[in-house]
Amino acid sequence: MIRFGCSQLVIERLDPLVNPGTLPSPHVHQIVGGNSFNSTMDPGTHDLVKESTCTSCTFAEDFSNYWTAVLYFRARNGTYKRVPQFANVGLRAVGGITVYYIPPYDGRTNVTAFKPGFRMLVGDAALRKADGMQRQLCHRCYKSADGAGVPGDSQDGAPCTGSDTQSLPPAPCNGGIRTTITFPTCWDGKNVDSPDHKSHVAYPKTGSFESVGTCPDSHPVRLPQLMYEVMWDTRPFNDPDLWPEDGSQPFFWSTGDETGYSQHGDYLFGWKGDSLQRALNARCNNAVCKELRVQTSEEAMKCTKAQTAVEDVDGWLESIPGT
Repeated sequence: MIRFGCSQLVIERLDPLVNPGTLPSPHVHQIVGGNSFNSTMDPGTHDLVKESTCTSCTFAEDFSNYWTAVLYFRARNGTYKRVPQFANVGLRAVGGITVYYIPPYDGRTNVTAFKPGFRMLVGDAALRKADGMQRQLCHRCYKSADGAGVPGDSQDGAPCTGSDTQSLPPAPCNGGIRTTITFPTCWDGKNVDSPDHKSHVAYPKTGSFESVGTCPDSHPVRLPQLMYEVMWDTRPFNDPDLWPEDGSQPFFWSTGDETGYSQHGDYLFGWKGDSLQRALNARCNNAVCKELRVQTSEEAMKCTKAQTAVEDVDGWLESIPGT
């Protein structure tokens, strides 16, 4: 599987997929990838590869944009602070997202790379209950302060298994919280988007991606499994005296959600030429691939972008921006 880090490009209220042209958008996102990211990004006119001059991802031919909601801590006095992020195990990055493109696990079945203009959304920012959640969106609570991200530290196993939860963890996590966002893996083969940004993709009709399940007839094209991991450094907020007196958990998604069910991820494809297809065909492993041009983590970290919707998202705030 291809696994690599993308440092933070910008943290702000922009969402060209769900709220194109809206400035600011309803809630805060953390965005990584190509620096042509903006509030519109019309699929008919915006070319992420041509219009980006750098990428915050370590694969230098990947100008895609990947984004998620942001996690906030609420203090007893009612003020909010954005939870910082840390690099995933084995990677160097400034916050951001660990991105995976996973081919079928049988080692034989091929997948089709995303096409220019392709975009999709998984999850629902308005959701406040488990009913209706899409598959494989979860939180992992790391029990050890020194073992965050290390297999075997807490729930050893694949994402969204074991003790992983759809909701935010109910108790302090000594090693922080990892969130996982996994996208559908079957495509209708025609549309690079749909009105809800979901209907053009689907899950296997039998089994799962991991079991090389068959795609439905309506969505016959098998895609790689796109997955995000985000490491949230909740450790500075683990003092019991900081938590609510009733013992309830104090973290909120930037959607204003304290349940965790609103976790979601957005994707705009922007790989140069056929680079992603070549890498998938070669079954490249992790962040090194002879088919792809790699830049250093330090070079990726330099690719940042100033806020367009200018506001404070990092200080102690009276409310979460947009809520």
